[in-house]
Amino acid sequence: MSKTTGEKTNKGMTRFLNGIEKVGNKLPEPFMLFVYLAAFTIVFSWVISLFGVTVEEPGTGEEVAIQSLISGDGLEYILTSMLDNFTGFAPLGLVLAMMLGIGLADKVGLLETAIKSTILKAPKSLVTYAVIFVGIMGNIASDAAFVIVPPLAAMVFYTIGRHPLAGLAAGFAGVGSGFTANFMITGTDALLAGISTEVMESMDAGVVVTPVDNWYFMIASVILLSVTGAFITEKIIEPRLGKYEGDAGNALEESTGLELKGFRNAAIAGLVYMIIIVAAIAWPNSALRSEEGGLVPSPFLDGIVPIILFFFIIIGIAYGVTVKKITSSRDISGFMGEAMKDMSGFIVLIFAAAQFIAYFDWTNIGTWVAVSGANFLQSMDMTGLPIVVGFSILTAFMNLLIFSGSAQWALEAPIFLQMFYYLDYHPAFIQMAYRIADSSTNIITPMNPYIIVVLAFMREYNKKAGLGTLISLMLPYSIIFFAIWIVLLLVFAIFGIPFGPGIGVNL
Repeated sequence: MSKTTGEKTNKGMTRFLNGIEKVGNKLPEPFMLFVYLAAFTIVFSWVISLFGVTVEEPGTGEEVAIQSLISGDGLEYILTSMLDNFTGFAPLGLVLAMMLGIGLADKVGLLETAIKSTILKAPKSLVTYAVIFVGIMGNIASDAAFVIVPPLAAMVFYTIGRHPLAGLAAGFAGVGSGFTANFMITGTDALLAGISTEVMESMDAGVVVTPVDNWYFMIASVILLSVTGAFITEKIIEPRLGKYEGDAGNALEESTGLELKGFRNAAIAGLVYMIIIVAAIAWPNSALRSEEGGLVPSPFLDGIVPIILFFFIIIGIAYGVTVKKITSSRDISGFMGEAMKDMSGFIVLIFAAAQFIAYFDWTNIGTWVAVSGANFLQSMDMTGLPIVVGFSILTAFMNLLIFSGSAQWALEAPIFLQMFYYLDYHPAFIQMAYRIADSSTNIITPMNPYIIVVLAFMREYNKKAGLGTLISLMLPYSIIFFAIWIVLLLVFAIFGIPFGPGIGVNL
């Protein structure tokens, strides 16, 4: 490609993304947007219910009707569920709990000193790759990575003189679109494999999907996505954002001797804590392992958020005491309180978002759309890899309506695993085609509750940022990650590269 052609392509991409941002930011403020979406869901559920629309739920065979929120039952649900929708909204507790620890570490100055003492001394050419890689690998901490990685990535970019929103976007892309990839076997592998195996038992009890059946593909994905994500950040996102002119903070100065001592003590405290955790896991008959002695799944992974929370609290206290910012227990609660004040806007936003997502789920609209789309694809008389790619594309669109990967797979697996089983495709291969699509669009769907979290972090650097700003930043990652993943899937399939130990395309 010539330089002129490349410049035209880049300008065209910039205009396209600017257009998305402009249109997106004309939408109401996020709080009111979710209020309007909730109102639309109420009216739409009533209209659809008038036609007596039903759908057969995959797996159970149960006939599910669209439930109207404009009805006696609907009104009762709206009134009686409002508080539960808010307080039971999973990301709310996770985010606030994590921010108690991360906020403490930030307010005492540990995060700033850590960045100055580590990342600032590393080759700047590797920072982008590191951010994407850490984001992808962060999914071992499950949803906690959505809260940890993006804001820290923004802080890193700001500190080294790069646009903080580019760092935030890179971190969010790694965590969200790269959610299913990892060098290690995680809870996601076990959860999806369990659903696939359960579905296959009704057709062929001899076919089992294990947590390692997609492992080789996931290892390759980590490397490919890290390189791709860095390219998108440096060649598309940063040129479009330009130079950051905000005043998110003062330029960092060299760490003082006391700060370096505090960082050292925090590192020692963190290391001791991790050694204790590892010892607790390795202890015979450890309560942190499963009954079979494994870690996937296990109480350790189920409790990963509190474990990470205590880690940040411990290192924050160790640093704060050393630099004399913490002189009593009152200081600890005070710094945590300051961190919670910063989250007030997020809490207000979550109230509206939680109602919309709960209403959408209660009405069964998402199930109806997902099953209807699956039936349409099934009705297409196609075989071969094109139909697998079509299934993956459909899943990517369905993820815009159903964010939970396990919930969506529970809907799709009974339909598509049966369909592809009769075409002689291995269920682990179809599961892989599902996973890449489900992850790719995580960062652009309004059904992702962590979009709200990331938007709150974004507004620390750009007060006028709206959903349009965020989606326009994330769209290149979503599209290119998905395209690259489809190519990788086809390469594995065509050249017979195993997706996991002994797992190919066909049974």
